[in-house]
Amino acid sequence: MSNPIAGKHIILGVTGSIAAYKAAILASKLTQAGAKVDCILTESATQFINPLTFQTVTGRKAYLDQDLWAREGHVVHIGLAHEADLVLIAPVSANTLAKLAHGIADNLLSVTALAATCPLVLAPAMDAGMYAHPATQQNVQMLKERGAEFIGPKPGHLASGLVGLGRFAEPETILSRVRFLLGKNGRLAGKRILLTAGPTQEALDPVRYISNRSSGKQGYAIAQALLDEGATVTLVSGPTNLPLPEGAQVIEVTSAAEMKDAVMTHLKDKDAFISVAAVADFTPSSTAGEKIKKTGQDLTLELVPTVDILRTVSEERRRSNPGMLVIGFAAETTQTYQNAIKKLQEKGLDLIIANDVGQPQPVFGADENKVTFISADGQVQEFPWMPKYTVGEKLADFFVQKWGL
Repeated sequence: MSNPIAGKHIILGVTGSIAAYKAAILASKLTQAGAKVDCILTESATQFINPLTFQTVTGRKAYLDQDLWAREGHVVHIGLAHEADLVLIAPVSANTLAKLAHGIADNLLSVTALAATCPLVLAPAMDAGMYAHPATQQNVQMLKERGAEFIGPKPGHLASGLVGLGRFAEPETILSRVRFLLGKNGRLAGKRILLTAGPTQEALDPVRYISNRSSGKQGYAIAQALLDEGATVTLVSGPTNLPLPEGAQVIEVTSAAEMKDAVMTHLKDKDAFISVAAVADFTPSSTAGEKIKKTGQDLTLELVPTVDILRTVSEERRRSNPGMLVIGFAAETTQTYQNAIKKLQEKGLDLIIANDVGQPQPVFGADENKVTFISADGQVQEFPWMPKYTVGEKLADFFVQKWGL
């Protein structure tokens, strides 16, 4: 299993827009992700950027309108269209949107798009007035009804100096969306998975809180791995600075109580629940309405236990959804294996993922983790240090085995 972009044949169409320079960045990122990228530039696009730029970053020929009439082997547009796993036009101008909507095929890009049977993804870039025009909006609607996927445009400052809706989506955003679309038919397609990630923050007063060292990286990496396998992912996230996984339904929360409420609200009909978040075990018995002032005296805080989300989910599973798999994490500093086994048994889990966070090599905030999978049937898999995304891949393998996929 790997990034679903790897090995895919992507046609990247580039039309006349000042945002064409960002298409070169996108072409580079797609290539780095393992895709075979064939770029097709319209004549207007060449007024903004040189085809050699795309050939340099992709290592492949950049096609121009003149190639439509070249006498080199098979008909060029048919060959390109039939090999493509995805046609991505970024940026797409108002003119090309109109051509696609009405089936006009008067250049290499439009005729290739018409011949292709793979998904079509469009990332518009134009002045706000052009995008808002009724003709453009009608064209957008027609294309959406035929199944075209749109990314953007975004609001912001435009080349005209105006501010409005028409700005090209960032290459990273487009890359993430392409990744999501190409992973939709993975091994976990049709499976609905709910997971938690990140820390919680328990308020002391309006400016202070109790929290922990969790960065959310492990939970977000698992969410991405499951999305790459085609799962429908709902992510309940505590406060993090991480980019949201494209394609996941993300519910952002702050406290343990909010996380519990969000989990129980979205638990219905899920095939699996994964508790990755580092949920606070204790919360202040009360929150001060104003900032607690420093007086020079000791401050005593009364802490009370937070609700046990994992236990609550396990109990709800027994009542309403016995087929749901429930997975927990055990981040320990001592007796990791013994504490993980105890948690597995006491909470009635299908799998516990144990990791020793007291090791010299850091886990919190790092990109790698060292974990042990302990399942309810007694199987134990101890893994070496590996990227946190790979932990997600191993968990996807566990689901495939359990569900017989």
